[in-house]
Amino acid sequence: MLSLRMELLCWSFLLLNCLQSLSAHNDFFTSIGQMTDLLYTEKDLVTSLKDYIKAEENKLERVKQWADKLDSLSATATQDPEGFLGHPVNAFKLMKRLNTEWGDLESLVLSDTTDGFISNLTIQRQYFPTDEDQTGAAKALLRLQDTYRLDANTISIGDLPGVTHKILMTVEDCYELAKIAYSESDYYHTELWMAQALKQLDEGEESTLDKVTVLDYLSYAIYQQGEMERALEYTKQLLELDPEHQRAKGNLKYFQFQLEKQKKAAENEIKTETKPQEKETTEPKKKTKKKATFQLIPERKKYEMLCRGEGNKMTPRRQSRLFCRYYDNNRSPMYVLAPVKQQDEWDSPYIVRYLDIISDKEMDLVKQLAKPRLRRATISNPITGVLETASYRISKSAWLTGYEHPMIEKINQRIEDLSGLEMDTAEELQVANYGVGGQYEPHFDFGRKDEPDAFKELGTGNRIATWLFYMSDVSAGGATVFPDIGAAVWPLKGTAVFWYNLFPSGEGDYRTRHAACPVLVGNKWVSNKWIHERGQEWRRPCGLNETE
Repeated sequence: MLSLRMELLCWSFLLLNCLQSLSAHNDFFTSIGQMTDLLYTEKDLVTSLKDYIKAEENKLERVKQWADKLDSLSATATQDPEGFLGHPVNAFKLMKRLNTEWGDLESLVLSDTTDGFISNLTIQRQYFPTDEDQTGAAKALLRLQDTYRLDANTISIGDLPGVTHKILMTVEDCYELAKIAYSESDYYHTELWMAQALKQLDEGEESTLDKVTVLDYLSYAIYQQGEMERALEYTKQLLELDPEHQRAKGNLKYFQFQLEKQKKAAENEIKTETKPQEKETTEPKKKTKKKATFQLIPERKKYEMLCRGEGNKMTPRRQSRLFCRYYDNNRSPMYVLAPVKQQDEWDSPYIVRYLDIISDKEMDLVKQLAKPRLRRATISNPITGVLETASYRISKSAWLTGYEHPMIEKINQRIEDLSGLEMDTAEELQVANYGVGGQYEPHFDFGRKDEPDAFKELGTGNRIATWLFYMSDVSAGGATVFPDIGAAVWPLKGTAVFWYNLFPSGEGDYRTRHAACPVLVGNKWVSNKWIHERGQEWRRPCGLNETE
């Protein structure tokens, strides 16, 4: 028993090493990379749990053996008690059993084998995800559902593009997701997921939940969306299952009253409309509906369309102006003998991609250096200038400086050699890992005129250009899209894209407003370099016109 406890306590100390890396972090749902640590934590916890089960089974086996032995002995002894106790050894052993051995058995039964497991669990629980993480992951699922137009059943059966680990959602999973939406007064998604839970119950899935509970939420969510008749139908279904449900009985009367009220109002409106009116002498002109162009679609819709691969404005004519080439940046000494592969992604604004520009070894090192430092990515409040987290940026980031490792300095030099821009005034290399449904909604990299102090503390001017490394492939989703121009750039491991945020005149190019689409399936790692104006005076001369 002592050796078992020592073994379980050893697990505690081993787990501490794993968990120390998590102690400074929260918001697990914002980084898939850090969530992987939780899998190993859970695996260790399961091992500890199995050890506890084994200890309990050993204890029960010893108790069972004792009971079986005494059962046989008692059966024999009670057949002829006096004759049995007439043997002095039997009399002695009876005294010994009742005075000593039953006490030992009591100690065995009362012995607590949970110490090691509970100790492990207690240590780990302080590093577990919080309610905020669970809510964040749930909202991510709902965001993916909306962005990629997935129905609840598709998600529930795990039928997503590019998945390798397919898993089903239970009735309880659907119910919990709906409840989180309900707590946010999101009745649209509450309806979708309560309906999915009801569907799975109707199909015979075993569950601790009953239809009455699901129907109660479902009818209310539908009512909140103004669909009184459907809410009434589901309430009737509920009362068929539980005729004494007090809330449903009250709702039934209320819905019927409201529907009757609406019916009378509609009848009065029809009577008013059918009163004789003077005929118009001229027929009204028929309005022709114009098909909405891409430019008139709200930005949010354009963004989601591009994420789904729709609305891309890459025409054959534009495609004909895009080329691929071997590039040495005007015979840069580093690339004369080994030029890099470069391909045009967009013509205006000019977006270019470099292929095989960062090696697996370099990417692994960057991730390794960044992972312990990943923190929830922040945005600069345009009013206060204070850095804060935002629901529209779901990722974690870390900053790596050139002096930390020679390879980081080598990467910085590569960006300088290929872009032709000075790196001394650039920001440090930022590494980002996206979380569940990780995204960054449409934004500008540069400071606008209404943000004159955006980068004042840096003293290096505005962000003139952006260099973005893709350090992982993404199975589905995760594109970088430019809603204003209808462009989409898809992640490709080992490549980098580059564009200018400012015109040569220093004015901001508003066409570069871009977004990171939610990651549907996979783990997205990127690193970027924001290059600033100062030091570029001779490298990119100022233009004479505002947009030149």
